[in-house]
Amino acid sequence: MHERAAPWPYQQLDVGALRAAGRQPVPVRELVLKVHQRCNLACDYCYVYEMADQSWRDRPRTMPDEIRDAALSRFAEHARRHALTDVRIVLHGGEPLLYGAGRLGELVGVARRAFAPDVRVTFGMQTNGVLLTEAVVATLVEHGIAAGVSVDGTAADHDRHRKTPSGRGSFAAVARGLALLRRPENRVAYAGLLCTVDPATDPIGCYEQLMSFAPPAIDLLLPHANWANPPMRPAGSPTPYADWLIVIFDRWYGDQAPARIRLFDDTISLVLGGASRSEQIGLSPAGMLVIESDGAIEQVDALKSAYPGACATGLHVLRDGFDAALEHPGVVARQIGRDALAGECLACPAVAFCGGGHYAHRYRPGTGFRAPSVHCPDLLKFIRHVYDRVAAELRAPAGSRP
Repeated sequence: MHERAAPWPYQQLDVGALRAAGRQPVPVRELVLKVHQRCNLACDYCYVYEMADQSWRDRPRTMPDEIRDAALSRFAEHARRHALTDVRIVLHGGEPLLYGAGRLGELVGVARRAFAPDVRVTFGMQTNGVLLTEAVVATLVEHGIAAGVSVDGTAADHDRHRKTPSGRGSFAAVARGLALLRRPENRVAYAGLLCTVDPATDPIGCYEQLMSFAPPAIDLLLPHANWANPPMRPAGSPTPYADWLIVIFDRWYGDQAPARIRLFDDTISLVLGGASRSEQIGLSPAGMLVIESDGAIEQVDALKSAYPGACATGLHVLRDGFDAALEHPGVVARQIGRDALAGECLACPAVAFCGGGHYAHRYRPGTGFRAPSVHCPDLLKFIRHVYDRVAAELRAPAGSRP
């Protein structure tokens, strides 16, 4: 298959007409660098290795220095052109720590030299946590890299999904790494936890396990799925993901000092008339690109869950600038809000909150990315619950609020 296999937006979105009507692109403020293409775990739900797009097999294991330098130079050039004063670089994989702690530090140095002094550059990393040692964490602290760590709840639940290639669970190794990040001298390098929702697990057990790691923030992510490959739905409920999230939300909402949970914070913000920072909900335009280890400029890599080539733009950092990517139909579609949504979504009263859900979850063969989210029923139920809970608190007398 090929990216043109999705009729919308690749065959149907008229970018020229949008620009002629005055719709301007949103500049790139976040760059994801796939510094290492392989992983030391074999997670059963991984969208990179276990789903439709297998392009990782044909790409370099490690990003060559030439590609690294070109990507950072292109990003700095883009920042100058659009007068950006705050940008973010995320180190990703595979497993980015396989790139080597020393090389990560070198990358940060190259990036800081590439950008103008008045541009604030922050660095993040998403890691499975297995390779977090004292020396590695010291390098992260030294170079200002904040690590998000993937943890799927309790040891038993985590180890069921997040195994080594030999089949051994990874929870114990991750817990050791998190103990290092939690030390006072290292917390500057601790960005938080990422957990994929599994409705077959105990939500409170998951929440309590995550909170035991004292995270600065938590991301709860719906599993990447679409209409060709729908999500697992355990028998007994048409909305198992919403049911799971609602249990945690109610516990979290009543806690005296809860961690920030981005999905919950963003849903409350949208209910109160604000905006979202999350790709899962809301209509905020996306300003992010991915650079693969071979230098390909791509869209958000969650699209790998849809079909082979769904992330591709045909652009490369050695010959193309980021402004060219802003004219690609797939990138444009993630910046035009309601104009990218299906008719069913536009007719839904929850559209201002849901925003159609995650773009990757809208893929339907024969239609493309202009369909409702495959998680639509769960999103509707969860958002309605949050709306009702917040509305009830706002109506309650001040003295009776928790």
